[in-house]
This record gives sequence, structure tokens and C-alpha cells, in this order.
Amino acid sequence: MTNISKAPAAAPSARRKGIEATRARQAMWLLLPALIAIAITAGYPLLRTIFFSLQEANLTNPEQAKYVGFANFWFTTPEGVGIGFLQDSKWWGAVGNTLLFTVVSVALETVFGMVIALVVNSAFRGRALMRTAMLIPWAIPTVVSAQMWAYMYNDNFGLIGRGLLGGQSVLADTGSAIWALIAVDVWKTTSFMALLILAGLQSLPSDMYEAADMDGASKFTQFWRMTLPLLRPALLVALIFRSLDALRVFDVMYVMLGPNTAAQTSMTGYARQAMIDNSQLGVGSAVSVAIFLLIMVIVVIYVTAFRVKFD
Repeated sequence: MTNISKAPAAAPSARRKGIEATRARQAMWLLLPALIAIAITAGYPLLRTIFFSLQEANLTNPEQAKYVGFANFWFTTPEGVGIGFLQDSKWWGAVGNTLLFTVVSVALETVFGMVIALVVNSAFRGRALMRTAMLIPWAIPTVVSAQMWAYMYNDNFGLIGRGLLGGQSVLADTGSAIWALIAVDVWKTTSFMALLILAGLQSLPSDMYEAADMDGASKFTQFWRMTLPLLRPALLVALIFRSLDALRVFDVMYVMLGPNTAAQTSMTGYARQAMIDNSQLGVGSAVSVAIFLLIMVIVVIYVTAFRVKFD
């Protein structure tokens, strides 16, 4: 019998693994400055926030912090008085309003952004002008656009509040104000979603659609069977970006509703009121940690639902 040696076949595999390991080390060295910068600008503040969330600390004298464990989150004194923000109904109202704002605004922006991206991605005269014009609402600073919409919602002289709603004060009630804020956010940020989705559409291979046309597939079938599955990575990035912004929304609510009402409609507004207005550094840090954990859970849900693998 003839003995067949496996050494020649194993050698290229070993060389390939060695080359990949060398490239991985080189990539790590190249990424090291960016990782250090991230650790300094993001990691250290996060650790300090977690540290102060377990302390009873005042914003004016943080060095006199006293360890209280999870009392800033949930704690009841022997007299039955709760001092943790999780026992505050105002906090849960802010959570509910923020989640409603996030779900509705991001859903509408995704649908409208998809429609705009599909239109802009097609060939027609004036496409370049439309691509530029659709970014105007997003390019306007949020504080400016929020103040502009606050004037339009005004019940005395506003185009919407006085002209269309007959003097109805939309922003005075939290229940109606949240829908007015959603309209403002959709108007401003739909173009951003359209831009991200458009980038994903332009990366799709055109020959695939040519083959589908030759096979007689309808435009709807091409969109449902080809475009949407291939757009999952781009949609995931767009949804994560917009959901993070919506969950951390503060500026538009602060400008249009004021600091007190913003604390009832925004988790970030609640954290700001606790930390800045009330100087409760510990409680404000605890709220920030809760917001961070909520955002992390939502991102995990997104990645799991879209089943996108990042190599």
C-alpha cells in the first residue's frame, strides 16, 4: 500500500493561520489609539457615573459622597418612605412618554425614510436637487427648529395652534404635547433615516435586479424578497442610531415644554432635573445608569431580531 503524507496539505493551512494571526495583531495595534481614546472619553465617565449612582452625593460637593448602595434606585426607610427614583411615579411617566415617543417616531421615520430613499434612488431629472433639499430639516439646529415649531403651536398666534386648531393649546397638556413632539421629530429626522437607507440601497448590486426583471418579478416582489433582506444591516444601523437619539431626547422637549414638563416626558429631562436643579448627583447618576441599561437592552433586541452578524 502507498502511504499518503498529509504534511504538504497541512503546511499551507498553518501558513494561512500564521498570516491571519499576524494581520490580527497588526490590526489591534492600529486600533489601539482609537480604543484608548474611547476608554478615556467614554469608559471613564461611565465608570464614574456608576460609582456616583451608588453614592449619596451633592453636585456642589461630590468629594463628600457617602456610599448608600442601591438606595438611589430603590430604597424604603423604616418609616415606609421611598427615596429611590424607581419609586417615583414621575419617573415611570417619563419612561412611558419616552418609549411612546421613540416607538412612534422611529417607526414613522423608517417608513417615510424608506419611501423617500426609494424615490431618490431612482433615476429622474432633478434628483441631485431633491437629495440636497431633503436634508434641510435635518441640518437645522434642533433648538432652532423646536422654537420655530413652538411658535407654530402657539394658541394665540401660531399657524397650527391658532389657525388649524382654533386656539387649542396643544403643548399645555402632556397627553397632546407628546404627539406634537412626535410630529416635530418626524419632520426633522426623516431625512436622516432616508440618507442612511439610501446609502444601503446604493450598495445593492444592480445586476440582481436586472435578472429579476428578466424573470418577470414585479417591483413589489423585488422589494419584499430582495431589497428588504439585503437592507437588514443598513436598517439595523439606522434604527439603532435613531432609537438611541429618541431615547435620549431632551433638547426639543426642553425648548418646547420647559424644564418641569420636560422632566415628565423625557428620561433625560428627569435626570437633568435631579442632577442640575436639585443638585442630587447620586440620583441623577442612578437615572443615567438606568437609561444606559435600557438602551443596551434595546440594542440587543434589535441585533437579535434582525439576525445580523458582524464579522
